[in-house]
This record gives sequence, C-alpha cells and structure tokens, in this order.
Amino acid sequence: MRSRRLFRFKSIHTSIAIAFSCLIAAMTALLTYNSYRLSEEAVTDSASAYTEQLIDQVNTNIQTYLDNMVSISDLALSNAALEKAAIDAPGTPNSADAASGISRFFRSIVHSRADIASILFVSENGYIVSDREVAFFKPLADLQSQDWYISANNAKGKVVISSSHVQHVYKQEYRWVVSISRQLGEPGTPGSGVLMVDLNLNVINNLCKQIQIGTSGYVFILDPVGDLIYHPQQQLLYSRLKSEAITTLLASSDSSVPFKDEDGDRKLYTIRTNEFGWKVIGVTYPDELVGNKKEIRTTSVLAALLFLAVALAISIFLSFRLTKPIKRLESLMKKVEKGDFDIRVEVESTDEIGKLSRSFNLMIGKIKELMRQIVQEQEMKRISELKAMQAQIHPHFLYNTLDSIIWMAEMGKMAEVVTMTTALAKLFRSSISKGDELVPIEVELEHIHNYLKIQNIRYKNKFTYEIDIDPDIYACKTLKIVLQPLVENAIYHGLKQQAVIGTIRITGRREQGMIVLQVIDDGVGMSEEQVHALTTIFRLGDGGKGVGLPNVNHRIRLYFGEGYGLEIESELEVGTTVTLRIPEIV
Repeated sequence: MRSRRLFRFKSIHTSIAIAFSCLIAAMTALLTYNSYRLSEEAVTDSASAYTEQLIDQVNTNIQTYLDNMVSISDLALSNAALEKAAIDAPGTPNSADAASGISRFFRSIVHSRADIASILFVSENGYIVSDREVAFFKPLADLQSQDWYISANNAKGKVVISSSHVQHVYKQEYRWVVSISRQLGEPGTPGSGVLMVDLNLNVINNLCKQIQIGTSGYVFILDPVGDLIYHPQQQLLYSRLKSEAITTLLASSDSSVPFKDEDGDRKLYTIRTNEFGWKVIGVTYPDELVGNKKEIRTTSVLAALLFLAVALAISIFLSFRLTKPIKRLESLMKKVEKGDFDIRVEVESTDEIGKLSRSFNLMIGKIKELMRQIVQEQEMKRISELKAMQAQIHPHFLYNTLDSIIWMAEMGKMAEVVTMTTALAKLFRSSISKGDELVPIEVELEHIHNYLKIQNIRYKNKFTYEIDIDPDIYACKTLKIVLQPLVENAIYHGLKQQAVIGTIRITGRREQGMIVLQVIDDGVGMSEEQVHALTTIFRLGDGGKGVGLPNVNHRIRLYFGEGYGLEIESELEVGTTVTLRIPEIV
C-alpha cells in the first residue's frame, strides 16, 4: 500500500514527465549497458583469439623441440657400439675402448646442440657412459633407482619425458633439466640399459618467457600427472604463496576455461595438449584483455548522459504542452469549488481536451441551476420541518391532561383544576411563542416547569423534580420545546414503571463555549443494547416521528450543525442521563 502511494503524484504533468523520464532512463541504461557489453565482448573475444593463437604457437614450438630431442635419442640409440658395450662386462679392455668411442659420439651431439645438458647410458650390468671426458657418477644402485631409469624400464621401449627436476646423476652437480629416457633391449637381458638425454630447462624457460599476454598474463606447462615443467613463479607455487587450478586443468580438454581465484580475480586458462601429454597453458586476465575498458565505459556513459539529457528535455516540453490545457481547466475547477459558477472555459481544440471543456461548461450551467433549486427547496424544507416539529405536542398528553382536569373537577378539587388549567394554558402559549425558532433558556425553563407541574399532578406520588440551572445562561438562546421530550421520556420510560418515588433533575451550565443541559432520572434505566441502538439512530441522523429523543437530536443538528445534539448514558436499575449540547448564543 505504501509503495503505491510513492507513485501517486498530484500533477498529471509530473506523472507524464516522470513516466517519460523513467522509460527513457531505463532504455538509455539498457542500450548503454548492451553497447558496452558488446564492445567489451568483442575486445575480449579478439584478445582471447589472439591468446589462443599464441598458445597454439608455443605448443607447436615445444612439440617440435621435443620431437627433435626424441630424434636425437633415436640417433644415440642407433649406435651399434652402444649395445655391444652394454653386453661386455665393465672394466674389460674392449668395453673401455667402446666407452671411449661412445663418449666421443655423445659429445659430438651435445656440442652441436646447446639445448642438451648431457647424454648418459646406464646398462643393466653396470656399464655407464656419458658425453663427459671426465665424469664422477653416483653409485650404480643410486642411478638405477632414479625415476628416469625406472620409468624407462616400465615403458618397454617407449619414450619417457619427465617433468622439470634437479638431476642427481653427477656428483656435486645439480641442474634443472627435463629428461628424455628410453629403454634399450629387454629389461633383465644382456645388452639392455637406459639412455637418458637431459634437456636444458633454460631453453623451455626462454621459449615461454618470450610470450607476453597482456600485462600480467603468462604461460606454464604441466606434465600428464600435474607436475610443473615450467612456471614463471615456480618457487611461489612450491612455497604455496601462489596457486593454480591444476586439478581443474588436468580434467579439462583443449579449450578456454574461466576461473576465479581465492582473491576474486578472474582468470582465463587457455589449454593445449601435445603428443607427450604436456599441457601448455596460457593464463590471461579478462579485465586486462580489455585494455581500453575504462575508455569504452566512460565514452558510453557520457553518450548515455547526453542522450538522456536531450530526451528528458523533450519529454518535459511535451508533457508541459500536453498538460497545459488540463492545468487551465483545473484552475477553473478550483474557482468552481469556491462557489464561482459564472466562469466558462474557452474551447480551442476539437480533441479530447476540447470535448472535456465543452462538457465542463455544460456541467457548470446545470450545477448552477440545480444548486439554485436545491437552496430554495432546502430552505423551504428546513423552515417547514422546524415549524412542524415545534408545533407537535403528543395528542395523548393533551387528552390525558384534559381527562385529569375533568376527573379533578368531578372530585371537587377546584384548586388543582385551576393550577393544572393555568399550567396547560401557559404551556400552549410558550409553544406558540410568536413563531420564533429560538427562545431564551429562561422561557424554555418556564415551559418545562409548567409541563412538570401538570405531570406531577397527574402522577402524584410517582416522582419529584429539581431544576438546577445556572442563572448566567438564562439569556442564552435554545430551540424551543427541546427539554419537554427529554422529561417526557424520563417519566414514561424511567419513573412510571417503578414502584418507588423517583426524582428528575434538570441541570444547565456553560462548558467550553457550549451550553450543556442535562435531564437525569433514577428510574429503571436501559441496557447497553438499547443505548447502542438509540445512539446509532442519533448518528445516522434519523429524526423518526413525533417529538421523541431522535426527533430532538435531529432538530438540533439540523439547526446548529453536526457537532451538537444529544448523548445518552444509562444503566439498568440505576437511571438515565440525557445530555443536550448547543452553541452559546445570546
């Protein structure tokens, strides 16, 4: 309900302007956002495609490099002297000569390729030869227990490429290398052994470092089991100061995989896998790919604001033009509200506003005529009602009073006959009162005093009465014959039906600018339901018939207004208090 009130405006001009403004603002925001998003996507897609091309090229270069290294290992294994030397027992003259020749062959290969760190052959029977003229090897058992040797034996002649590691073949020499190893012959048979070619890791490092992907992008390589072959921040990874989504990358095929790290930074992994199972992975930051993202956003926002300002100005101008005749009609209607029915609207167009103006003129004319008729009718009705109400005296009261006079005359109570007849004459005289609607309270008290005198004679030993009116309000005016129905109600409905002698008190005082008169009896009283029913009749303004309480209340409200009238308080077996409030009129 509250949200609806927020969107209710006092002016159609405001409503139209705000509606246009909201629509334009929403469409501008939508178009700006869509334009910005499309621009960002276009730049991002272009940068992503460029990154994929770079990673494809790196993957191809590494694949070519590894293929060359495998060819070199094939060349080394193709030397017939190698198998013969592996069969001969170590330390024999033939084996020493063979080892010298094989070592020279290995040296020629290493000298021709700067990317080869060393070549080593270890036979099953303990024969060890390398490209070094002088070499101090670790013990045979140590060499045969290393991963490159065991993996080659398990591969049964296939090429095995290790991840980057520190080589532990030579004493006091620890190089970062990638090892290519292959089995010669069958494990456990004479002439078998393992050839290892160590690749200088710096070659792969230099190859990957040359790749620039944005400001912070980089390339790294994983082997098939997730071990790092190369990473520009490898030491940070080992010390767990940096992390990569290695598990996700191993499970992913060649594609671009979005990822968000623990710091909330967005990454895009571009994955390519070579024939040896290595994953060459390019890392890009989408926010950096769009190098002119801020420029695009600023331009889009400025264009949107300019378009919005022009559109809002047009919408305000149009809403003003549309609502101007309505505002003119509204100002004329306010004059009509103040009672000016002589105005007319100038009809300047044939559209809906023009039709409304013509209808307005016709309506004002009809309202003016109807109001004139209503004023006349209401005035006549009010005068007639007041006169009719004031002229009403219950016929039963008159009949019973005359009957009582006849009865007292027959009984010889002439003094009481004179008293009652005199009181009845004064009662009729005060009810006529020269046709005046308002009379002083003192006159109304005289009338009610005569009425009580008559009723007290009729209902002897039924009630007593007290009149306690502040003399200061005697001169104040009231409608005539308003207290009589209240007293009559107290006698007939409160005191007549009880066995004991009751009391009627009539009080009057000035209170907060009003005159308050009360008729209080200690009769049988009324129930809450009866009081509620009578109060409802008062509230609805139903005067009923006769001169009862509803009629008195209706007369007071009709003459003085809705803020005045009667109030009833009553309790069974306690009594009833009827309070009459009228304005203070002198």
